[in-house]
Amino acid sequence: MMNERLLQFIWQFQYFNKQQLQTTEGEDVVIEKAGTWNHHQGPDFSEALIRIGQTRWAGHVELHLQSSDWEQHGHGADRHYDRIVLHVVWKEDKVLYDHYGNLIPTLVLENRIPGLLLSRYREMMEAPSEIPCHSFLPALDELSWFAWKERLAVERLNRKADHVLQQLERNKGHWEEVLWQMLAAGFGGKLNSVLFEQVALSLSLPLLMRHQGRPDQLEALLLGQANLLNDLPADTYHASLQDEYAYLRHKYELMRVSRMPAFLRMRPAGFPTVRLSQLAMLLHRNTRLFATLCEISEPRQIMATFNVTATPYWNSHYRFGEASPFQPKQLGMQMAGTLMVNTVIPVLFAYGTYHKIYRYRERAIQWLYHLSAEDNRITRNWQELGIPVRSAMDAQSMIELTNSYCATKKCLECAVGNKILYPARNHNKM
Repeated sequence: MMNERLLQFIWQFQYFNKQQLQTTEGEDVVIEKAGTWNHHQGPDFSEALIRIGQTRWAGHVELHLQSSDWEQHGHGADRHYDRIVLHVVWKEDKVLYDHYGNLIPTLVLENRIPGLLLSRYREMMEAPSEIPCHSFLPALDELSWFAWKERLAVERLNRKADHVLQQLERNKGHWEEVLWQMLAAGFGGKLNSVLFEQVALSLSLPLLMRHQGRPDQLEALLLGQANLLNDLPADTYHASLQDEYAYLRHKYELMRVSRMPAFLRMRPAGFPTVRLSQLAMLLHRNTRLFATLCEISEPRQIMATFNVTATPYWNSHYRFGEASPFQPKQLGMQMAGTLMVNTVIPVLFAYGTYHKIYRYRERAIQWLYHLSAEDNRITRNWQELGIPVRSAMDAQSMIELTNSYCATKKCLECAVGNKILYPARNHNKM
């Protein structure tokens, strides 16, 4: 089960028996500084301080499973490895010399690593569960999670912020357009996000704001661009929207988007007809969404902004011409929370990052603590294992942990994995 990444991890944290260390030639070894792990080309650890015999060496440390890997990897001819002061291996199968003919000092760790550490690592690597460390979780206290959760959530925010900044470049620095397009995609949900984003791209905010006082025209523009006004009129309201759209489409020389709306496998409350009407009402009620976002300090104020209801026609319809029991189509708190977590907060975080206004970044992080956790398969899995998911911060961190660490078994890069392996460094348990 030993591999080079595990060996690097063990050396980085010095999880091995360091008593009476000797090179393969019998010289005493004292590790004063293990070095800094190098993630790029060159030796594994740089700036190490190693005492070998009576000499104190400053330089690099290279690690391999077998000493012969040095030659297989071509290090002998690579000048990056001239300053190697110690070659650390799992097993020695060959005596090595540098290109000057000097013996390369080698330290073997095969019999110095705690068996408990190796068995725990093996169990995690071989676990069939989506969460490799699931069997060890009951032994961890909540304090072990606290700082790691926030770091995970920030990792996720940073990645989302990168996407926001790509959108900003596409929109030539126009933050209002970025927020509009991302909100539109969010309103579309999983199945219609691309369609809704295409609609937003086809209708600039300045164009839409010319009709801000006419929710019927906003609705006609959104539904028409989304190919929801193409059929023969099903009733008078349908016909009136078609007329509005035909006039506006001609006036602005609009081209409908290529994608068609999806209705299958979704709840009626999430139908694109209803969501686009709600989106139209959001535009009707708010002229400066991004500016409002920057001015507000409490997440509940933004949540109140999303308290919109579709136009009255949709009180008794989900699709044109198909009557349904009376039910005002108000955007639910769960959907508003999703928009906050997946759109509003990443945009605010990205804005703070872009302009180096760190109070916006901090505000975005704090908002996650104040919002409810989303209920999905990932959060339920963690809760079933006894890990509380109380807030959006918890939920986002667990999603990041599952997707970026657990799914690829990056247990050695995970603070939880480190914590599980940490007690196993008791060198008496060999």
